[in-house]
Amino acid sequence: MTSTTSPDSYPVRLTGELDLDLSRWLWLLKMFLAIPHYVVLAFLWVAFLVATVVAGFAIVFTGRYPRSLFDFNVGVLRWNWRVGFYAYAALDTDRYPPFTLARTDYPADFDVAYPEHLSRGLVLIKSWLLAIPHLLVVVIIAADLLSYPWATSSDATAGFHPIGGYSLLNLLVVLAGFFLLVTRQYPRGLFDLLLGINRWLYRVLTYVAFLRDEYPPFRLDQGQGEPEDLEVEQPTTGPAFVSTPA
Repeated sequence: MTSTTSPDSYPVRLTGELDLDLSRWLWLLKMFLAIPHYVVLAFLWVAFLVATVVAGFAIVFTGRYPRSLFDFNVGVLRWNWRVGFYAYAALDTDRYPPFTLARTDYPADFDVAYPEHLSRGLVLIKSWLLAIPHLLVVVIIAADLLSYPWATSSDATAGFHPIGGYSLLNLLVVLAGFFLLVTRQYPRGLFDLLLGINRWLYRVLTYVAFLRDEYPPFRLDQGQGEPEDLEVEQPTTGPAFVSTPA
């Protein structure tokens, strides 16, 4: 069931808790261990796109996002965030993600407050016009910056051609893995930054998927919780590194 938020808080919540017992080497295998999730998510994302289109038409005619489609799409984003938190977007837990759309006690969570009414006009321009400033930021964060070469042909004269690469987000995650491997420590500042970046990305995704009308804020809300959680979160004077066992 989708939770509600206070009037003063942004209606999209992305949280994550750093595991204090992270393995120094398991992160090297997580991309492979998460393959079953990638397969399921491939189908879920197709269904997400279809549900978003159907919901868009429903909003135009009724001003409401069908609740069943809303819960499904939020569940897909939640599932995607849990896998990202585990494998490629943060590396902040060694606990394997559950195969479910529902909220669980997993240390990474995502939720969106259900809107009772949505603008019929905004749905026509949110994803391709109003979101452009945010999409430019997303490109900077998620687009490939450094390419890695792979052979694309058996023809020796074809050489090597880049078919993929690392984004800014990828590079920061690899840096976190490097710290774990070499020092057995996860820098707290890097953890907070990665959570802030992912929080920005998911707010934008929520907006362009018609789930909310509130425009995403241009700010990097770092840390494991949302801004309204800061008063109950751990003190900001905590250790710069989080030590983990071998």
